[in-house]
Amino acid sequence: MLFVHYPKCTTCQKAKKWLVEKEQEFKERDIKEENPTKEELKAWHQKSGLPLKKFFNTSGMIYREMGLKDKLSDMTEEEQYELLASDGMLVKRPILITDTAVRVGFREKEWENLV
Repeated sequence: MLFVHYPKCTTCQKAKKWLVEKEQEFKERDIKEENPTKEELKAWHQKSGLPLKKFFNTSGMIYREMGLKDKLSDMTEEEQYELLASDGMLVKRPILITDTAVRVGFREKEWENLV
C-alpha cells in the first residue's frame, strides 16, 4: 500500500494513525516533497472510479487563488492532469493506493473496506 499525504494536514495525520492502529504495512510519500506525476494521477484516477474533480484539493489556498472552481469545467482531462501534477498542494489528500483500489480523502468506512 502507498499512503500519499501532507504531514502537516490533520486529516492525513488521523489517517496515518488509523493505518498504524490497524497494523497495516504501507509506504509513505510526502505529496509536497514528491508530487504525483501525470502518469500516476491518470492511473490512480482510473483505478478510483471517481470523477477527476475529486482529486482536486478544493479547500486549498492554491485552488482558490487560481479560481479553479470556475475554470475546471472548461479544461480537458489532460489539462487537469497537467495542473494536478504541477503542484502537490492542488491534490486532495490523503490518498491510499492498493493493488485493487484508490481512496482519496479519509473516510474511515471506505478505508475499512479496503484494508
